[in-house]
Amino acid sequence: MPAHQQPLKPAHLSPTALPVTNYPHTSTHTNSTVNPVAAAATNYFNDLLNKIPLPRWAIYTIFVAGVLLILLCCLCICVKCCCRGNKKKRQKKEKVNLNSVNGKTTTALVQPDVADGGYGSTQQRGKLLYSLEYNAVESVLTVGIKQANGLKAMDLGGSSDPYVKVYTCPDKSKTFETKVFKNTLNPAFNERFSFQISKSLLLKSTAVMQIFDFNRFSKHEIMGELRVPLCSVDWNHVIEEWQDLAEPAAFEEENLGEICFSLRYVPTASKLTVVVLEAKNLKSMDTGGSSDPYVKVQLALDKRKWKKRKTSVKRKTLNPYYNESFTFDVSFDQIQRVHLVISVWDHDAVSRNDAMGKIFLGCDAAGNQLRHWADMLSSPRRPVAQWHHMLSAEQVNSTLTLKRKIPLQSKLPF
Repeated sequence: MPAHQQPLKPAHLSPTALPVTNYPHTSTHTNSTVNPVAAAATNYFNDLLNKIPLPRWAIYTIFVAGVLLILLCCLCICVKCCCRGNKKKRQKKEKVNLNSVNGKTTTALVQPDVADGGYGSTQQRGKLLYSLEYNAVESVLTVGIKQANGLKAMDLGGSSDPYVKVYTCPDKSKTFETKVFKNTLNPAFNERFSFQISKSLLLKSTAVMQIFDFNRFSKHEIMGELRVPLCSVDWNHVIEEWQDLAEPAAFEEENLGEICFSLRYVPTASKLTVVVLEAKNLKSMDTGGSSDPYVKVQLALDKRKWKKRKTSVKRKTLNPYYNESFTFDVSFDQIQRVHLVISVWDHDAVSRNDAMGKIFLGCDAAGNQLRHWADMLSSPRRPVAQWHHMLSAEQVNSTLTLKRKIPLQSKLPF
């Protein structure tokens, strides 16, 4: 064999010519460089995945879906924040430059025109659909309260509990109230109220329609009102129209204060319990700017005076606290024909006691008084408390028209 074709002997091979993979110490050196913390975390994660009774592809799918959901929520939050920022920028741009207002005075800014819906206009209070009709033969004015729309939200939930109070001035002999509609800004009342008024007095009167937000344990807040001068109405036909509610007039009717009491009726025992709790913001009757109020609780059966009780006198206060209870025997048949009259009086040791305010409740009452009475009847054996605005004694007396004495027992219709 030629010398150039002879194979090389292993003894003649250089160590550097051997493949690297033949050295076992290389792999050992690589394993020694792995982070033990990362290895432990990987093992823990694998053990955790092995404990889940789902295949690996299902676990990975759920994980990816969760990550996508989180990213989608973050994207929505970012979009909402951007929209809010753009809205604020638009509002700043839409503000009217006050330097461009014409005129030498700022009266238009302080007292803008009610019909003007631009910058500085009064707050929108909603609209009221009403009707007016006058019967000249019977001298009867009929005021219809149809419905309201877009009322102001007075409650925290973005709604209100509206009702309408109707009266005529300057003669306030009668005041009517519609039913209360709960949790709505668009109530449909559909109620009519009649006033006995002569033609001559009609032309000097104003029909007042006020919308209130009902609150059982606090003051009823006025939402807006309409005042229609009756001298400007064409009485040749029935008037029915929508009008925007205006801000309550500064010459609001006299405030006679409020009174809170609870009612409880037990049909099985024929017991009516009235608890006079307290009153506030009563009218000052004494020269010192105070009063000595006490409360008279009276029952009238078939519009005849029947039973009465009264509280103690609270000296020199306009916000008396009583918490006094009175129980009357009233059968179930009588409870449907009885009237409860609550009146506040100023005690005077020298002269005659003066009436400070009055209200009445019963099945033929109206507004908040009727609601309180109905709540009592629908919740037997449970006390129902409520605040009420006081009316003048003249208003209540002209509406209730009580007779002086109750008939003798032999003539009673029960």
